[in-house]
Amino acid sequence: MRKLSLFIATSLDGFIAGPGDDLSFLASVEKEGEDYGYAEFTATVDTVIIGRKTYDYVLGTMGPGHYDNGERDVYVITRRAMSNQGKVIFHSDGPSVLVKKLKSGEGKGIYCDGGAEIIDALLKDDLVDEMTISVVPVLLGEGIRLFKEGRPEQMLELVTAKTFDTGLVQLVYKRKKP
Repeated sequence: MRKLSLFIATSLDGFIAGPGDDLSFLASVEKEGEDYGYAEFTATVDTVIIGRKTYDYVLGTMGPGHYDNGERDVYVITRRAMSNQGKVIFHSDGPSVLVKKLKSGEGKGIYCDGGAEIIDALLKDDLVDEMTISVVPVLLGEGIRLFKEGRPEQMLELVTAKTFDTGLVQLVYKRKKP
């Protein structure tokens, strides 16, 4: 069975974006030549799941090749039907339906890059197997929370904890099976 992983950054107080979907806090840990293990991680996946708002942001700032490198299937979760574009597939049946289908198929890992609503739905349905959470040393005070209230408790096991000279701390957890 395929594994679903998160690879995401958050502020120390738990926000993945500031007010107005502001991601500028991420620039505080940008460093030439440092990708915090992102390239190594994405080499283990052949499928990406992402919310439409996050996809639109990345498309506008980093371009279409950031996710769609021609080797990965990219599923964009959206509330409205849209036409697929190459290996980018727009999916409107909800993330959990999609992930259950993908997990039962063949392939490498599945990467969920957000947003918060997608992550929340997948956590509620206990579909996330591993989380790489990069904690950026900033307190935003408000914004979009990584973890929302109202989902069941889930036990995790720490796999690794790594610190970087930028102050970023990267934590990798895997889900403990009951």
